[in-house]
Amino acid sequence: MPENSKAITPISKLLIANRGEIALRIMRSAKEMGIKTVAVFSEADRNALHVRYADEAIFIGPAPSNQSYLVGEKIIEACKLTGAEAIHPGYGFLSENAGFAQLVADAGLILVGPSPQAMETMGNKLSAKAAALKYNIPMVPGTEEAIQDVNEAKQRAIEVGFPILIKAAAGGGGKGMRIVEKADDFEEQMQLAVSEATSAFGDGAVFIERYVTSPRHIEIQVLGDTHGNIVHLFERECSVQRRHQKVIEEAPSSVLTEEIRQQMGKCAVDVARSVNYTGAGTVEFILDENLDFFFLEMNTRLQVEHPVSELITGIDLVKEQIKIASGEKLSFSQEDLKISGHAIELRVYAEDPANNFLPDIGTLQTYNTPKGNGVRVDDGFEQGMEIPIYYDPMIAKLITYGKDREEAIERMIRAIEEYDITGIETTLAFGKFVMQHEAFKSGNFDTHFVGKYFKPESLKVQDETEALIAAVIAAKLFQKKEVKLGDNTVKSTSDWRKNRLKY
Repeated sequence: MPENSKAITPISKLLIANRGEIALRIMRSAKEMGIKTVAVFSEADRNALHVRYADEAIFIGPAPSNQSYLVGEKIIEACKLTGAEAIHPGYGFLSENAGFAQLVADAGLILVGPSPQAMETMGNKLSAKAAALKYNIPMVPGTEEAIQDVNEAKQRAIEVGFPILIKAAAGGGGKGMRIVEKADDFEEQMQLAVSEATSAFGDGAVFIERYVTSPRHIEIQVLGDTHGNIVHLFERECSVQRRHQKVIEEAPSSVLTEEIRQQMGKCAVDVARSVNYTGAGTVEFILDENLDFFFLEMNTRLQVEHPVSELITGIDLVKEQIKIASGEKLSFSQEDLKISGHAIELRVYAEDPANNFLPDIGTLQTYNTPKGNGVRVDDGFEQGMEIPIYYDPMIAKLITYGKDREEAIERMIRAIEEYDITGIETTLAFGKFVMQHEAFKSGNFDTHFVGKYFKPESLKVQDETEALIAAVIAAKLFQKKEVKLGDNTVKSTSDWRKNRLKY
């Protein structure tokens, strides 16, 4: 029997150490499994939907996350108070914190996630690369260890060949990352990367990789049980990003051949196997213009974009996580899994795309979600609620599913137009811009999509076109003889800008 094998321990009560849409999403699957749920909440979330939905709710502190959701001891205490046997960390907060995972184990509780050892290994990009190398996983040319000496690092960079990427070993979200085009700029950029990595992660270790100039971000969803079985649930493409963070994801990718898909899937399973991985995880790769792929890192948790994988496979990933944490074997094999249809996810952020995607806080004066065939909305808000300044500004995940990519795109456009949000700016307009852009529709794009194609003026043109159409319709409706765009009596009915333009 494999080293990590364990007896089945049914979970009857689950504490969700998170908030918002992901807390609700986990609770819904738990409820379908007959499992009682416990919510935790900060002062800012007293009236949150996840608090009302759970069977029990425990207050854990002030609004700032470092005084509430990030305090592991408070989470453990909440379990003791309610009798919850297990904790699901969701994503973000403590979900990839090996110290917290150990704290859970020491308290005799079940963590719905991998072992502390797997988290620790994969939480550092250098140790993750070392583990993956055991299985000869393709790597971007560069250094396999941290480099502190600037002169040595510069020499290695010259050997790799410019442009190169300096990356924080403990990094994520683009922090501690610097692109260097030529040797003359290396010293300054390395010092900046080390400084930023130290500030963000408390670890200034950096390494060097060749910079792939036209990269696509492809990730593979994996599941591993405690009996040595590991499968992959195919790929997601996450190349539309802003500030190195994803905004739009889809499954499957529009560019992978079946041969490459199988190769990447096998590599992802091998990476998971290198650390005896259990639960849901994601192995991330970079794909270059020649469709050669290279290992980037592994995320040891449920991903924000997991719904697109669920829709194309028919697998509820949260239920599988809970079953695995209970000690159950996977009920399906790799051969049982097939791709059916196409799914796209838009992260609906409280951000203003016309102002460099800056967060926009306020009250949801109007909040009506789209409905209909092939539309799924994972959210944690309702009309009248405020967007807190303390947490990630994501309002919802809008997901559409179709028989093929074209239908999924068409449904996404329709769903965006139906989504009615006023009181704050959102990324809905940006999402529609992407869906209608030829580069996205053709599949000919990379992680530079925003820099290459998106300008704030793009939304202005889009708004003016829709305003003109709305004005013509309004004129016919009210039998106007003359309509001018500047006339205050007839204005745009753009669903994402009703807080600005309303007639």
